[in-house]
Amino acid sequence: TCSGTVPMRNRSYVISIVDFGGVGDGVTVNTVAFRRAIYRIQHLRRRGGTMLYIPPGVWLTGSFNLTSHMTVYLARGAVIRATQDTLNWPLIAPLPSYGRGRERPGGRYMSFIHGDGLSDVIITGENGTIDGQGEVWWNMWRQGSLKFTRPNLIELVNSRDVLISNVVFQNSPFWNIHPVYCSNVVIRYVTILAPHDSPNTDGIDPDSSSNVCIEDCFIATGDDLVAVKSGWDEYGISYGRPSYDITIRRLRGSSPFAGVAIGSEASGGVHNVFAENITLYDTGVGIHVKTNIGRGGIIRNITVTDVHMDNVRKGIKVAGDVGDHPDDKFNPNALPTVDGITVKNMWGVKVQQAGSIQGLKDSPFTRICLSSINLGGSSPWKCSDITGAALEVNPSPCAELTTTHG
Repeated sequence: TCSGTVPMRNRSYVISIVDFGGVGDGVTVNTVAFRRAIYRIQHLRRRGGTMLYIPPGVWLTGSFNLTSHMTVYLARGAVIRATQDTLNWPLIAPLPSYGRGRERPGGRYMSFIHGDGLSDVIITGENGTIDGQGEVWWNMWRQGSLKFTRPNLIELVNSRDVLISNVVFQNSPFWNIHPVYCSNVVIRYVTILAPHDSPNTDGIDPDSSSNVCIEDCFIATGDDLVAVKSGWDEYGISYGRPSYDITIRRLRGSSPFAGVAIGSEASGGVHNVFAENITLYDTGVGIHVKTNIGRGGIIRNITVTDVHMDNVRKGIKVAGDVGDHPDDKFNPNALPTVDGITVKNMWGVKVQQAGSIQGLKDSPFTRICLSSINLGGSSPWKCSDITGAALEVNPSPCAELTTTHG
């Protein structure tokens, strides 16, 4: 386990949202109560920090910012539910490594629960729920009426020593949990749910972050379960902050897209990702490494082991032609480097295609290593512009991978 990176803290000082006028009837809007409570925590500066206790009930609120040295504790039966008041949702600046909102030019809607420049932040409880009520946002996306990029459910920026555990996240407007420019982040024992047709509801997206531990999570959403990112085209290259030392362990779930993804926004680089004990069902792609011309960046040392798949369209996909561009200013000569992708101990039933591994002609993908992979009677591999090796792979690996007989 890597979860000891950020220990669970016992906050001796506890305040309740009720103390600040909060009403958990599912109708009263508690935005002022949340902001007052967090303002109090910020200015109390209690040694060891303060816990904000959320009792059972449905606590409707607009977006709010967290502060350092605090715990949000959701009791069993507690629901923090986002209002659907999109007209008054706050706007914030785009991330510098993206240069604009991910969906729309300009700024973006602030995440439902947000934090910037924080340390020692815990969100935990007795499997209470954080509900983004995202359908109103999904419909705006479908109708093409979005003015700005949809809000994430939780986004922490430039923060460290973050622990998120024992909480259910559901119906996020956009990405669910987005640590960006963060270090020392532990996400464990969380459940993330959204309909399979909900657009861009990624589960957990570590972005230009380091020392991230994701363990014992169940995720069933409309997009990648976990996607490691590091910025978008020329903006990510300029910002130059990679994601590295990412551990993903005992992840289970379902998605029409990928189980574990790297990219496609990986322009700052992604290094040293280790994923093990991944169980996927009714999923598009098991393991997906995705980048594009104009991305730049180095994707290196990605290891995935012990993967079980049931009813998956494609087992492994490594591709250099995935993802759009923020604008027409990207450099077509900024070719990504993909080096050192190891997948081993993968087993699947009802897998339609074993996989495709297709590099770029002017930047072949190197050290692609497959071993102990059995995907049954699925369609053959498709490969181009790659080098590497394969051992005990069924169906037979593509000719570009040197086959070693044990």
